[in-house]
Amino acid sequence: MDTIRIENRGDFGLWAIEVSKLIVSEQGFALAKAARDGSEDDVRAAGNALGQAITDALMEVYDGLLGEAGE
Repeated sequence: MDTIRIENRGDFGLWAIEVSKLIVSEQGFALAKAARDGSEDDVRAAGNALGQAITDALMEVYDGLLGEAGE
């Protein structure tokens, strides 16, 4: 994903929508497929991957906010 500059609440909202769509399209599909065709372990792994993708996105914006505060 390209770097964007979040300067206000609207920018953050747009970022959140785009990242959410990306996460759902990638990780949500894998979770649904695992739920349909996989074992319990497959569902657990896909669920964990979804959670990790959300965590990574939140940490990315947090790190960006810290970087802005230091400038």
